[in-house]
Amino acid sequence: MLYSLTMGTKNWYSDWFDSKYYHILYKNRSQTEAEFFIRNLITFLKPAENSHTLDLGCGKGRHSKFLFDNGLKVTGVDLSENSINYAKIQETERLRFCVHDMREIYQRDEFDFVFNLFTSFGYFNSQIENQQVINAIDTQLKKDGILVLDYLNAQKVRSTLVPNEIIIHDGIKFNITRYIANGNVFKRINFEVEKKAFSFEERVELLEINDFKTYLNATSLRLIYTFGDYELKEFQPEKSDRLILIAKKEK
Repeated sequence: MLYSLTMGTKNWYSDWFDSKYYHILYKNRSQTEAEFFIRNLITFLKPAENSHTLDLGCGKGRHSKFLFDNGLKVTGVDLSENSINYAKIQETERLRFCVHDMREIYQRDEFDFVFNLFTSFGYFNSQIENQQVINAIDTQLKKDGILVLDYLNAQKVRSTLVPNEIIIHDGIKFNITRYIANGNVFKRINFEVEKKAFSFEERVELLEINDFKTYLNATSLRLIYTFGDYELKEFQPEKSDRLILIAKKEK
């Protein structure tokens, strides 16, 4: 029997991100890389101590914890209840976690910074829903507040896509197939556990910098810096690993 919890459904991210297999597949994500990126952002942005920061799409809270360790007051939100339950183990008075949909407003005029990291955007395949996310961020930021949005570089993804890959973690053989269709990059993930076959699918829009400018221009957020990697080097569409946008709320 094939257990397909996400393929063909509208909200593929709801089940997949809340699945224990998601966390097994991505268990080796680099904490060192995450801390390196956060350290560079803090050096560049120079936030005041205890600046209230929203980690939007925080997962298990790896970025949130390091932001907190660097003197910020942090609220991490994510749609995955399992991820938030794990993150809550780390909670303190200045580090909190909550299940929340990023399309909705969590707290108005509350945050000095909003961080949306590691391609935690572009899942909805709807321009309206993408705009809802940016609108909600705008509403939640204080005047002069800062958005940091870390996204894939669509042009490089198109030119370097690896169609097939096998990853083995915890005795599970994940067969991964990637392809591009209808302006999205798809990842199909097939594996077996105890003779049960599972199939999941990820889908992320291949959004370009001009798409983000359109979303931002519909709000009071204005793009002020663009970077291409976690060292905060210049963005180069054909070469950069990431598209990192920093926007400021003007009113």
